[in-house]
Amino acid sequence: MSWTGVSPELLCPPKCFPADDFVRANACNKLTVIAEQIRYLQEQAREVLDEAKRDADLHHVACNLVKKPGNVYYMYRRESGQRYFSILSPKEWGTSPHEFLGAYKLQHDMSWMPLEDVERRDAEFNLLDRLLSRQAALSPCTEPNFQGLTK
Repeated sequence: MSWTGVSPELLCPPKCFPADDFVRANACNKLTVIAEQIRYLQEQAREVLDEAKRDADLHHVACNLVKKPGNVYYMYRRESGQRYFSILSPKEWGTSPHEFLGAYKLQHDMSWMPLEDVERRDAEFNLLDRLLSRQAALSPCTEPNFQGLTK
């Protein structure tokens, strides 16, 4: 008997708090998070490899001019199947003599970005730049500060 007058076995029987089950569940939860992170990293690795393959392919497209980072190039396909880059957009051609395949901006790291992604990415950078500028202009504060993070 304990000081409460009740047997310790009655207060906490062996199966009342199955610690082993909690430890196992906790480990499984942590491993599940790690598995999700691994899947995410695998997907990122696939995207990096796909982009590298695309960039290498685009660097081998015929081009009769010096490619300069920051410029947009328009890819066409001749009837022979040969692909080539031009600085003329389909609108500038008027009636394009060849099939238009896509437009790409050559980045400063020599990677290629589809033109449709350039505007979206530029808008994201502008938003981040504004947020960083607003945060830098705020006075130091020891309290959490979300000013400038909302519209």
